[in-house]
Amino acid sequence: QVQLVESGGGLVQAGSSLRLSCAASGGTFSSYAMAWFRQSPGKERECVAIIGRRGTYTYSPDSVKDRFTISRDNAKNTVYLQIDTLHPEDTAVYYCAAGVSPVVFSSHYPYWGQGTQVTVSS
Repeated sequence: QVQLVESGGGLVQAGSSLRLSCAASGGTFSSYAMAWFRQSPGKERECVAIIGRRGTYTYSPDSVKDRFTISRDNAKNTVYLQIDTLHPEDTAVYYCAAGVSPVVFSSHYPYWGQGTQVTVSS
């Protein structure tokens, strides 16, 4: 059983940057693909970044790939999401998730954190 705890969210101004962190415990972190999802009110949860077990494979959708960077430190059991040039539409709860395969489908991730709120003011 893997426990995930996100941190780093907050209220920021448009154009600024944030780094979200997700600390894992209770499992073998390096055996899991990790992903970041976000969900804003009235919208479906969407995948914004994926990273493979060793960190050599990463993916972000075209809508955010120029501004979102995912990375991981297996020695620290932590995955990160760097978000640059924040837009008001980035406002959402950001969740990290752990699963077997690096895919965009939320149903493939059995382990989830509680989420961290990111609010971007214009």
